[in-house]
Amino acid sequence: MRGKAANRRPSIATQDAARTGDSRFLGDAAATLAAVGSISLRLATVADAEQIRTIYNHEVVHTAATFDLVPRSLPDQEAWLSARSGAFAAIVAVDPTDPEGDVLGFASLSPYKERAAYRTSVEDSIYVRRDRNGQGIGSLLLGELLHIAAVSGFHAVFARINATSDGSIALHRKLGFELVGIEREVGRKFNRWHDVALMQHLIA
Repeated sequence: MRGKAANRRPSIATQDAARTGDSRFLGDAAATLAAVGSISLRLATVADAEQIRTIYNHEVVHTAATFDLVPRSLPDQEAWLSARSGAFAAIVAVDPTDPEGDVLGFASLSPYKERAAYRTSVEDSIYVRRDRNGQGIGSLLLGELLHIAAVSGFHAVFARINATSDGSIALHRKLGFELVGIEREVGRKFNRWHDVALMQHLIA
């Protein structure tokens, strides 16, 4: 996705350094992010909360892409965004020409586990608005998360995906993730059991 862009601008990581003073991102001014056509990435703000929760709540109510069972309220979504900073800040894909709203998808990294020895590992989370699936938005978001992980000094990025989510699994494979295991019947939603595919990308 990066090589196809006509417009290039500072990476999300660099923008976050300017906003927060996070030393992990300072000095990365040469890093760039490709904007594809009218679609670009930026840091999410609290003002995006309503559009983000609309995207997320569709998955909560209608799919098993997330194992959440209760839709998020607007205050909950605002609190989630406010709590994220540095490498764990949320990013959004936006298209100001879209009549349904400019936020097309969102993504973030989270700590993989609480134990201290896991501190070099993170887990990704990506959601794209259903009417904009198949347009490269997921690839753009995931590519930027991998960039953020690399400049932040993380070694491993994990994805835990519903094992029936062929599209999400294919997206992660395309960006270099490998399947490392299946968690059998670890979630229950819509009155049935769900397996989870565990995928991993090691950063050199």
